[in-house]
Amino acid sequence: MANHSPFSKATRMHAAVALCIASCASAWAQQNPNEITVTDKLPARVSGFGDLPAQELPFSTTTITRATLQEIGAQRVSDALRLDAAVSDSYNSPAYWDILSVRGFTLDNRYNYRREGLPISAETMIPMDNKERIELLKGTSGIQAGTSSPGGLVNYVVKRAPTNAAQPVHTITMSYGPGNNRLVAADLGGRFGETAEFGYRLNMAHEDLNPYIRNTQGHRNLVALAMDWRLKPGTIVDFEFEQSHREQMGINGYSLLDGKLPSPVDPRVNLTRQSWSQPGVFDAMTGSVRVRQELDAGWRWTTQYGGQRLKTDDRLVFGYGCASPANYTQYCANGNFALYDFRSNNERRLSDSLESEVSGELEMMGWKHHLTAGVLRQRQLDRLPRYQSYAPILQTGNVSTPLLSTPNPDFSTVNTNRSEYATELSLKNRVEVSERTSVWAGLRQVMFNRSSARNDPNDANSMRYVDHISVPWLGMSTKLSSALAYASHGHGVENFVVPNSAGTYWVNAGQQLGLGRSRQSEIGLRTLEAQMPVQWHASLFQIARPLAYDDGNGSRLLDGKQTHQGLDLGANLATGQWRLGSQVQWLHAQISDVRQTSGVVGTTPLNVPKFVLRAMAEYRYANLPGLRTGLHMSHEGERQVLENGSVQLPAWTTVDATAHYDQKVNGLASTWTLAIDNLADKRYWRESPKQFGHYYLYPGAPRTLRASVQFHL
Repeated sequence: MANHSPFSKATRMHAAVALCIASCASAWAQQNPNEITVTDKLPARVSGFGDLPAQELPFSTTTITRATLQEIGAQRVSDALRLDAAVSDSYNSPAYWDILSVRGFTLDNRYNYRREGLPISAETMIPMDNKERIELLKGTSGIQAGTSSPGGLVNYVVKRAPTNAAQPVHTITMSYGPGNNRLVAADLGGRFGETAEFGYRLNMAHEDLNPYIRNTQGHRNLVALAMDWRLKPGTIVDFEFEQSHREQMGINGYSLLDGKLPSPVDPRVNLTRQSWSQPGVFDAMTGSVRVRQELDAGWRWTTQYGGQRLKTDDRLVFGYGCASPANYTQYCANGNFALYDFRSNNERRLSDSLESEVSGELEMMGWKHHLTAGVLRQRQLDRLPRYQSYAPILQTGNVSTPLLSTPNPDFSTVNTNRSEYATELSLKNRVEVSERTSVWAGLRQVMFNRSSARNDPNDANSMRYVDHISVPWLGMSTKLSSALAYASHGHGVENFVVPNSAGTYWVNAGQQLGLGRSRQSEIGLRTLEAQMPVQWHASLFQIARPLAYDDGNGSRLLDGKQTHQGLDLGANLATGQWRLGSQVQWLHAQISDVRQTSGVVGTTPLNVPKFVLRAMAEYRYANLPGLRTGLHMSHEGERQVLENGSVQLPAWTTVDATAHYDQKVNGLASTWTLAIDNLADKRYWRESPKQFGHYYLYPGAPRTLRASVQFHL
């Protein structure tokens, strides 16, 4: 168990500060009075169509830049993507890895995340300190991923060396809050060599974690390095890696009380924390190597390898269901709940991928074709310990009364291992039919070998799938006077697997249920010129996918269809000293064609808000250059908690306030930030997911303060 004494926290913080100062010592003598600008020339890989700007793509994407990540103090991908109205939480625990939904569909942490365009597992805590930007492709992602849920695809782009040797990066960031979190980080970059052919970018961070939720202390560390070598004109070799460690006490969700929605609770309470609780531990080593070669006639060949090694100790004093009278879907009417000692130590997850692409232009039939052909080979291995502990604790918990209990680590519940090998062949083409009109097409052929096996030789739930499937995509766009009109239709493939859990939940735990094909159609209109003072977009979409649900008798079934129809509108205005922006999403979600079970699945999916609004306003002060203040508003509409519709989670609205001040003192540039989240200290239920056969409730964060300063040395 980690040592969380005040002395040890102070020692780690002082050591981190000393490390940053020592790393930057030479920079103090080389202060650059100019603002540092690092231009990233890498393509936006989440689109799959090279470095085309987002305004020209025939589908919806969102990019969260490094500047925005810094301003909002993002430490998790959920902090960043929640700026988009299409994104909401989906069993997103504050001290666990992010679980999000896009356009109402929960992203699959095994398949819906990319890093530098290559597949990774997001079943870990991914740091933001070394990320240049986060890209989100909204909708069916089969054009980029052979297997994924239909909500969207997230891509992390890491910070790279500056392209210009005259603009080195020497930045120190220190922040405090929300709660009593304390962070110090360094970002160093530059070029060296006779012709500046070598570049580097080093990021280091240490944070003592003590958030607004009581008794959830922990800490995290990050070391990340990216380097490139301009081997010769037209040839670039680069590599990067990050090693992160995070340990923190876990947090249990609340629940319904015998079918009734309780009033919002104090979000500062860690409901099940005990004196003997152990923290969850997340260790990750992730990296990639890439070779880019310019060929004749404007063609380019790119080959890259990415690897990931994850180790997790997943631990929580777990509150689940009512023991008397027995109802494990929610808590008892008086607030009592059953307690379990959950521990799954030394979980190993390994990912490897190798991709090679050739891209260029051809003239055929009088049209210009922008072609990209690629092959991707990948494997994902989940190697979990043979047994986990999911053992009942004698004492009972209560949502209103502090509890004292004794541990019961009983490692007798069998885990499940999974293996996946896949080869994907892809071909994408953008055809310029005329100066204004383009036709877009893509096809991905996926050949896979998947297996799952319980770690018990006598268990009959082992399964293997060997198959292949094609995933097509088609779009058209035309440029109007100042806007782009587009339409697209694409498929995706989803792998349905029963979660790896104790037999308490499912008799078929860990089984693969099979493949399901999702389909999305989208039409849209958006401004074309990024320099226009008013930027706007509008899109209509429909996504349909097979439905997986729990039948109430201990089995998860693949049966029926889930269809989401939505409208996405957004606009941004820059005029004078004001910057205004808003984005809304209306979503109509429906379940149909359920044949195997009656009375279990209703007509509306759970935990899907019908309406989401994000808005911001920022003002820059002319009489005090460098000062800007802003307000950010988030509103999420009501959502269904129970399948029969008898309980609805009320809509909620929060407002955050920020102030940023950029200044230079003796040529040293700095940015100071003060932010107050949930300005009105509103209490509300943030989301209501159903997981592991249980209806959960997660409270929204209270009013919190965050302060940071960033020095450009």
